[in-house]
Amino acid sequence: MAQKPPLMELPIKTAEGGFYDGFSKDVTITAKILIGALIIWAVAFPDNAASVLSTLNSFLLASFASWYIWVVAFFIIVCVVLAILPSTGRLRMGLPDDEPEFSSFSWFSMMFGAGIGIGMLTFATAEPMYHFANNPEVIKGLAEGSSAENVRYAYKWSFLHWGFSAWACYALVGLSLGYFSYRRNLPLTIRSGLSPLFGSSLSGPLGHVIDIVAVVATVLGVAQTLGFGVEQFVAGMHRIGIGDWLLNDDGKATTSAIIFALLIIMGASTLSALSGVGKGIKWLSNINMGLSFFLLAFFLIFGSAFFGLKALFVGLFDYIVALPSLLFTVWRPDGTEVGDALAGWQGGWSVFYWAWWIAFAPFVGVFLARISRGRTVREYVLGAIIIPSVMCFFWFTIVGGTAIDLTLNGTAGDAISGAGQQAQLFAMLDVILSSGFAWVMAVIVVVLLLTYLVTSADSAVLIVNTINSGGDEGPKGRPHIVFWGVALALVVGALLIIGGLGAIQTAMVIGALPFSLVMALMGVALVKGILRDSRREALGVQSVHTE
Repeated sequence: MAQKPPLMELPIKTAEGGFYDGFSKDVTITAKILIGALIIWAVAFPDNAASVLSTLNSFLLASFASWYIWVVAFFIIVCVVLAILPSTGRLRMGLPDDEPEFSSFSWFSMMFGAGIGIGMLTFATAEPMYHFANNPEVIKGLAEGSSAENVRYAYKWSFLHWGFSAWACYALVGLSLGYFSYRRNLPLTIRSGLSPLFGSSLSGPLGHVIDIVAVVATVLGVAQTLGFGVEQFVAGMHRIGIGDWLLNDDGKATTSAIIFALLIIMGASTLSALSGVGKGIKWLSNINMGLSFFLLAFFLIFGSAFFGLKALFVGLFDYIVALPSLLFTVWRPDGTEVGDALAGWQGGWSVFYWAWWIAFAPFVGVFLARISRGRTVREYVLGAIIIPSVMCFFWFTIVGGTAIDLTLNGTAGDAISGAGQQAQLFAMLDVILSSGFAWVMAVIVVVLLLTYLVTSADSAVLIVNTINSGGDEGPKGRPHIVFWGVALALVVGALLIIGGLGAIQTAMVIGALPFSLVMALMGVALVKGILRDSRREALGVQSVHTE
């Protein structure tokens, strides 16, 4: 069959004047109504909201566990195959003579900060410590919890959750949007990623629904990340002496502390979002990357570097060897103690993480596409999956390995393991350093956390407005930037107050489900589009937009 040039025009109707000038009213107003309804429901009927969300969460995790496991495996396969094949890996996200807009360091800094920075600060210590105590090998009786032999298993599972799977979710969306937007001049919005499947029909209601699903998933996915960050930010402010009013008797953030933290974070992020990607977000990303390297260097010098490096290589070997089976293994309740425990563990960890990364993917994906024009498919996949994963592995083994080593050799006692996940990093600093130096490092961690929070929040606001405006990357109306900044703060605050992080997790899992279907279709469309473009180039048929 003769190859024809691909679709290179996908008009999206936007308002011409008025308050919504430049925005798609169908997408923007509907998304605002849905997010507004969630906020009102959580504030006005907190008990009902908490109960319904909990019931839905249990149903979704039980009913769609297999789907989440398999679809994330599909994302990894798509990205890796497209990068490896010579005919597809050399294709450029843009015109043949396009050059990258950002330096490699700024590109990596913005990508890493937006994609994983906040969670890394919380979980680099908390997750290895948890899996050190309990993981599937412990449940099966193959290893003893909190023992030296269990360190390697702790890292196998930590790497699974924060490695290639997470970044493949982000990379797939970013590759799809960057490829179709910059090669074919389609709008930089989620619907464009499905153009090889649905064509020009995406200009209408079908495309609106896809973008609305993406906006809702983005807000809930970012709310999940900000929720973890706010809890740790409050714990950090308490550690450096802001006041005892920040925490209640259970060591959790008080309502006043949550509101105070959100005012600081969202105020700064809104100001940064108003300045755009090239100014505020770029500079903040470079700052938090520099501070991240400083903190990592600190743990390399003063932490358990040898223990951590050994855990890195052993854990990485175990992870790579087990990855093919880990990607497709689904544990289901079978009425036995071990079987039910494994299913419960996977639902609470792997399935939850896959839902989180999927909900976070429209935000990070659009952002990655925005900053990756001019890079080849192979270069992009290497930069967006392999390098960030390795960076995460270093963090988890050097920082988390120090916590495990201090606990294992008895130096820390239960000071680290007994602290809440939001406070474990600060507890570890107290064990390593004298009180004065520990306070200084706590201040640095709080500043680093704030820059990550602001970077994620302001990037999310800009991305939501990009989707709402039909992919227009230009300046957005200030009222809309302020609206989404406030809405994001209210979603985080309302859900934290009614049910803590559990309520945010539940809302996020619900929002991720419809977008997981969109992402699966994006993967199919991406394979179809890139393979056909490689064939078009071989036949001399036009495959890129010409100015």
